[in-house]
Amino acid sequence: MRLLLETYEHPEHPYLFPSRHLNHRWKHANPEAASHLFQEACEKVGITGASTHSLRRSALTQMSNAGIPLRIIQEISGHRNLEQLQKYLEVRPDQVRGAVSALSTLSYVRKLPYPDLAPPTPENPLPPHQLSQDQADSSAQEIPDW
Repeated sequence: MRLLLETYEHPEHPYLFPSRHLNHRWKHANPEAASHLFQEACEKVGITGASTHSLRRSALTQMSNAGIPLRIIQEISGHRNLEQLQKYLEVRPDQVRGAVSALSTLSYVRKLPYPDLAPPTPENPLPPHQLSQDQADSSAQEIPDW
């Protein structure tokens, strides 16, 4: 693409995107004109709610979803700080659900270290194997001294 753009020569104008109104002070399409052209194109094909700004937001969000570090995205986007950038990044509900479900794999709530042991109670706060010799069950085997 870069090679094509570098070698492209418009047959009538020195600009890749010449202005629609050649007698205007801008001889090339300015950002406002580009936005207007984009809006017209979207209307023609039935796309509503799109803007050049939404394209920017989408591109930044896609970079974030691809795992590109936020500091690099900040450099590309020109945001002054990460807080500004993070306002641009969209978070989908499925991403939130995925993050929350990942917590269940990290949590030890209600998980017993050994399924056959009873959970601790106020009367017996530790499993038998963790009690001192005096409190341990008399049927507990002694650990051999190697």
